[in-house]
Amino acid sequence: MNLDQSQSSNLNISTSTSGKSSLNRRKFIYSIAASSAALYLSGCEKNPNTPLEVRNIIPPRLDTAYLGQEILCYRPLRKGSPNMSFQIIGDQIIGHNYGHGGSGWTLAPGCSKYVIGLVEGQKVKVIDKNAPVTVIGGGILGLFTAYELINRGYTKVTIVAAAYDNLTSHNAGGLIAPVSMSNDPQLQPLIDQIGIDAYKFYEQISKGQQADFKKGAVIVPTYFENREDSGLEPYVGKVMQPAKDVMLDFGNGTQRRMVSYDDGIFVDTAIMMKSLRDYLAPKVTFVTQKLDRLSEITTPLVFNCTGLGAFSLNNDAEVAPVQGHLIMLKDQVPANLQYMLLVYFNKAITTAGQEVKRSLYVFPKQLLNTPVNDIGVLGGTFIENATPNTPNLEEFKIMVDNAKKFYGI
Repeated sequence: MNLDQSQSSNLNISTSTSGKSSLNRRKFIYSIAASSAALYLSGCEKNPNTPLEVRNIIPPRLDTAYLGQEILCYRPLRKGSPNMSFQIIGDQIIGHNYGHGGSGWTLAPGCSKYVIGLVEGQKVKVIDKNAPVTVIGGGILGLFTAYELINRGYTKVTIVAAAYDNLTSHNAGGLIAPVSMSNDPQLQPLIDQIGIDAYKFYEQISKGQQADFKKGAVIVPTYFENREDSGLEPYVGKVMQPAKDVMLDFGNGTQRRMVSYDDGIFVDTAIMMKSLRDYLAPKVTFVTQKLDRLSEITTPLVFNCTGLGAFSLNNDAEVAPVQGHLIMLKDQVPANLQYMLLVYFNKAITTAGQEVKRSLYVFPKQLLNTPVNDIGVLGGTFIENATPNTPNLEEFKIMVDNAKKFYGI
């Protein structure tokens, strides 16, 4: 591509991989500043003589009769960092917004504002908000980018995508936390701020204060084994309250010591995807088309939100699929699933010889047009570079077995 090299060195903040594991669990959070770490430790240490708050949780029904659809999804991970940048090629400005791994929903509202802000802030090309704009990608990044463009006064927005239904964005669990992504530590403060901005957006929805969306996000207690695993500590004191040390009692003799963020946010991804489509339908043009090259789009302004498609469209070799397994639950008691839980297990090797990072997550997710008692999703796995040719189907059973062990079933 004929990228103006004088622009690329300053404008592309997402260059090469940091050389660290692409599923690094953000251990660097606590080394950003020694003073911050000390403050965290002093503020969260608990008197060992103080009894933990006990919270009674009824485990989900996990017998075969209560297990519904098994879903394979592929998260678009970009090694090193998501690509949140722009480039100028001839008369075109192309903004890039892809590669967020399992944090697409967590970051989408903030990332869209950030990338559009980069494009509008450049001094080389004049932006005409009445000129045609093309957004490539029908997932959450594409829809939020179009939403932000409309809010900023762009009048001729077209979304081009190969498909709009049953995407990874629909199947995502819905936990708002920066997980399953790859970040250069130097970029982490920016990612944290983008996540905080997105949290504020979803919080407005949960409180009925967002002008365009009245449902799709709720505040629920969110449990992790420790604060580090959550990725949420940078949010504390800015938009979230400190986590609490609690004991979960499952009523069967099994207890688990956890930390709880009582202002965690769950996004019902299927509802939000429909709400975004409904909002945008009268304001933008939707085109169903599979692109082979970015050069097929000739509008002066383009936003590339293609996720895994950026591997070929943008010749980005750092983009890789991260396979995930999840199971929808059915015939549950909705009142028993009004929380989120995420626990990490050790790495292992699948029967296909691929490294898998196993976890257990339980969220109050529902698919559209399903009975009220068909609620809950059980996950999950992180298998980098797995494809439909290596589905690793044995992971579904392993996932259920691990869930039963955790809950003491």
